[in-house]
Amino acid sequence: MTRTGERPLYITLGESEAQIRRNGSLMGFDLDGIEFLDLSPRPEFFTQFQTYDIFSAAEVERDPIAQLIIERIETLQPRRVFVDSMTQFRYLASDGFQFRKQVLSFLRFLQERGATVLFVSETSAEFPDNDLQFMSDGIFNFDLRGGERFVSVQKFRGSDFYKGLHAMKVKANCGIEVYPRLVSGNYGQDFVSESIPSGIPEVDELLHGGIERGTVTILTGPSGVGKTTLAAQFMKEAAGRGERSVVYLFDEAEETFLNRCESINIPVRAMKNRGTLSVVSIEPLMVSPDEFTEIVRREVEHFSAKIVTIDSISGYRLSIPTGDLVRRLHVLCQYLRNMGITAILVNETETITGDFRATEIGISYIADNIIFLRYFEFKNEIRKAIGVLKKRMSDFEKTLREFQITRYGIKVGLPLRHLKGLLSAAIPKKKSERRKSETRDL
Repeated sequence: MTRTGERPLYITLGESEAQIRRNGSLMGFDLDGIEFLDLSPRPEFFTQFQTYDIFSAAEVERDPIAQLIIERIETLQPRRVFVDSMTQFRYLASDGFQFRKQVLSFLRFLQERGATVLFVSETSAEFPDNDLQFMSDGIFNFDLRGGERFVSVQKFRGSDFYKGLHAMKVKANCGIEVYPRLVSGNYGQDFVSESIPSGIPEVDELLHGGIERGTVTILTGPSGVGKTTLAAQFMKEAAGRGERSVVYLFDEAEETFLNRCESINIPVRAMKNRGTLSVVSIEPLMVSPDEFTEIVRREVEHFSAKIVTIDSISGYRLSIPTGDLVRRLHVLCQYLRNMGITAILVNETETITGDFRATEIGISYIADNIIFLRYFEFKNEIRKAIGVLKKRMSDFEKTLREFQITRYGIKVGLPLRHLKGLLSAAIPKKKSERRKSETRDL
């Protein structure tokens, strides 16, 4: 019996019952409550060289198969019937008209007995199944693209449905998991728009108080400049308020992240133990963008995360089909905004020095705030600077400040008013030196 107490009937005309049960067992499915009517070809048909010399295959096979189905239906009275596959009935009909008539008659026979019918149709360019689609109340298309499985609903009489392709996976002991494509406008909740400080006075001065709740912030800069550390600082401050944060690591292992945060006085292990931080390592080549969206939604809607950090966009990009990154990020970020979640996106720029660019993949418009970190050379030393490029909800400080990561945490200095050229390809100089140089050039 199934969970509903019914005994569904599985009619198979392709794979044998033994094969189906064996494959189901390997996937962890319990098929004990399912009745089978096995109409698949027996090996004797091949070994005994059975042929149809006088009558066609349809004339010989149709009536016995129909009689077996009728007898089992009348005996079992199933509430659910699954036919695998309806395509096989084509070979039991002499022409297309006879096939459509037989299928309609078969479906009506089952419906009059109160059965819900699901059937498989195998379609191709050479053998389309438009006739079966016309007869059906619902159509689910399953597709395999680039090694990923997708499902889409083409028709569902009496109900609305989400259009488009939705990612799916077949997992051992879990069955089928479907990850509906996110429609951000369907979600939202009330929240108070307020500033979220970083806990570093100089950074909060740059931001005129902090970043706002329900906004998207891009932390951008070259490799190793401190973007992830700054994101962790915002999550540390949130933990002090008792709020939960989650960081999705696409570029590094969880243990690496924990160790380097602990080494600079950000107590991420204690935050994890208290439940104010969740650290999730994501393998982008194994997780589809729709599956990742479901993971984020679960953290937001079931565990009440207030800050969601994606580290980094470059890693996230690997899970997304070519050309789809901006749209995917737009929808995900809009969902987070609607839910009042503070989103932090870590973006890595390719150039270490040279002309300044906020991002290199056209996502600046998504951000409400853009905080950039940059290397610069001064007195034969490599140093770091932090600045704010964009802030929609309030004004911000237009100067740059020196940025340092020490074993005691992040340290940010006074505005670098005495230097010029920090955003250009040139080596920054003191203003007095700059004026002397300009005078010589004249």
